[in-house]
Amino acid sequence: MSADRKIRVALVGLGFGAEFVPIYLHHPNVKSLTICDTDPKVVNAVGDRFMIANRKTDLNDVLNSDEIDAVHLVTPIPLHAQHTIAVLKSGKHCACTVPMATSIEDLRAIVAAQRESGKVYMGMETAVYTRRFLYVRDMVERGEIGKIQFLRGAHYQDMEGWPPYWMGLPPMHYATHAVSPVLALAKTRARSVQCLGSGTMRPELHKQYNNPFPIETAIFELESTASLAAEVTRSLFHTARGYTESFNVYGEKATFEWEQIEEEEPVLFKKAAPAEAKGSRGSMITVERIKVPDRQDLLPKEIARFTQRGVYDESNPHLSFLQGGGHGGSHPHLVHEFVSSIIEDRQPWPNAVITASWTAPGICAHASAVKGGARVEIPQFDG
Repeated sequence: MSADRKIRVALVGLGFGAEFVPIYLHHPNVKSLTICDTDPKVVNAVGDRFMIANRKTDLNDVLNSDEIDAVHLVTPIPLHAQHTIAVLKSGKHCACTVPMATSIEDLRAIVAAQRESGKVYMGMETAVYTRRFLYVRDMVERGEIGKIQFLRGAHYQDMEGWPPYWMGLPPMHYATHAVSPVLALAKTRARSVQCLGSGTMRPELHKQYNNPFPIETAIFELESTASLAAEVTRSLFHTARGYTESFNVYGEKATFEWEQIEEEEPVLFKKAAPAEAKGSRGSMITVERIKVPDRQDLLPKEIARFTQRGVYDESNPHLSFLQGGGHGGSHPHLVHEFVSSIIEDRQPWPNAVITASWTAPGICAHASAVKGGARVEIPQFDG
């Protein structure tokens, strides 16, 4: 990458979004950072802390500025589609936190807007840049997992006390942290889904989205030359389970299972060669806890350290930083891919089509749950 090519970025939404401020400030290919939030007190607090002069409280001011090349949206879920399309139509590159949108129509509209604009769109999916994902991805590439036989994803989180738009949200409308690693490791898309809602939720949580389910669990049929399925479970309310975003991959040679408790290490199962298991019933399986390495080597030295620690308000860090390094160390990887794709004039990973293909399965899963588990076909997105 050319060291002398730099872009001007705006970061919109400074709640969780503030975690990205120092990463952009230190990225060697970012010339300037503008911060934006509808709350002037938040903008000024972040601006004062990091000595940022460019401050705005209206997204339209960002869109109309000739001094901004790219926008990273960290705004509320109901605004993602509207804001993303506005950014792309303004002629600026766009990164947006997940989910991409909560309807198939909006997914198609974003893919169309990206194509018409010719600008970069990147879904800022943390799950596919965590140190665990990068580790297993490399195992798959080296053939150490062998033929993938089954996959499982789960995301457990209690949303009590979060902003109002979260209240009663259908769990599968925000399932990409569990869906994306499964589909990415299998290198495919989900073809169809059958999903069941489970549990009971207090009545007032039903109203906003007409959703009665605190938990939804789905079986996805994946597009594959051989039969391949994945199971994904998502919980949001009324469930005594600690925060976890996880995936398991069950392979012919080896299996990776995410740890049950965050303080533990993941488990790697390996199948002995047939000759070693001769004469026994069943194959010999070894089991070991593994220490997953950090991948700071994939990052510019100026931002590599941000895989390891909270970077904004250490007295009251975002929940992800309590798990270590911002969603498994993913935040600097996301920023670097977004910036690099613009500098190198290429599509990012994930681009608009891929992000849509990771978001649609959850939308269709909730539709299946509402229909009592009926099979729902998942649309494709051209690209």
